[in-house]
Amino acid sequence: MTDPFAVKSAVAGRTRRCIVSTLMNKRKILVTGGAGYIGSHVVAQLVERGEGVIVLDDLSSGFRQAVGSAPLVVGNVGDKALVTGLLREHNVDTVVHFAAHTIVPESVALPLKYYGNNTCATRNLLEACAAQDVKHFVFSSTAAVYGIPAGGLANEDTPTAPINPYGTSKLMSEWMLRDLSLASSLRHVALRYFNVAGSDPQGRIGQSTRAATLLVKVACQAVVGKRSHVSVYGTDYDTPDGTGVRDYIHVADLADAHLRAIDFLRDGGASSVINCGYGHGYSVRQVLAMVERVAGQKLDIREEARREGDPPSLVAQADKVRSLLGWQPKLDDLEVIVRTALDWERRLEREPW
Repeated sequence: MTDPFAVKSAVAGRTRRCIVSTLMNKRKILVTGGAGYIGSHVVAQLVERGEGVIVLDDLSSGFRQAVGSAPLVVGNVGDKALVTGLLREHNVDTVVHFAAHTIVPESVALPLKYYGNNTCATRNLLEACAAQDVKHFVFSSTAAVYGIPAGGLANEDTPTAPINPYGTSKLMSEWMLRDLSLASSLRHVALRYFNVAGSDPQGRIGQSTRAATLLVKVACQAVVGKRSHVSVYGTDYDTPDGTGVRDYIHVADLADAHLRAIDFLRDGGASSVINCGYGHGYSVRQVLAMVERVAGQKLDIREEARREGDPPSLVAQADKVRSLLGWQPKLDDLEVIVRTALDWERRLEREPW
């Protein structure tokens, strides 16, 4: 006579083994630089939708607490042995690559630092991905690959002509991805960001970058007293108010574009280069006026000479991200961008990272 309790126990054991096996076999996503500004927002959205995520970051500019509940491995993306082990151990089939140096003036002063970290390290990462048969790769690129486009408007077919080592280092990585995708089963999406700003609308994470150079961040630091003033570089451009015009995209909308790029590749989408912007711009004066309005206080604004290589205007033609990825921005509002950035800056005053 069969013992019913033994049967139930055996069934329960098989069920547990199936669950464990399923979890072990679930393909995971490796996010390099996931403790940084943009990477951490992507990690948060991936975790929210139930993806298995592993973060690799050397914490040179990122923050351990920014990754939340996602597992963090502290290390360099150029460490091929480390990366190979992670890809194999976690059955990774998708890599989202943010790890890079990103400060343009520094890249001019220290070009080899940028070619070493941004280009050579990416080459090592791609070699590891090819060896481990990674199928999907989403790359954090930049509008800096366009240099100074005619008319200040850039689409994906605009000639690339970077004017600094940062932009060149990213473009070289795009070329490596293009060539590897042609020679292997890996497919990729390179997302060319325009001016990223704002912070998580729920206030969990934000731009905590030390020595930040981006306008919205700098202005918000001035509001809370971390900076004595805000400099405006160039007031005689051929723009409506004489100051530079840029396409500002909220970091949460940009993060959503990354998730859609992953889905696009999983659904069989072809390797692509895609602009990430809203398709319209604001001048430096307009941004600073909005910061003053949201903060309810005046800034000490000082006018300086133009910086070499700054284009008068740089705005995305952003039709492709909508048509190809089905992306619909939810935070295309300068006031929302500034308010979330300022909320985060004030939180950092209370709870320094």
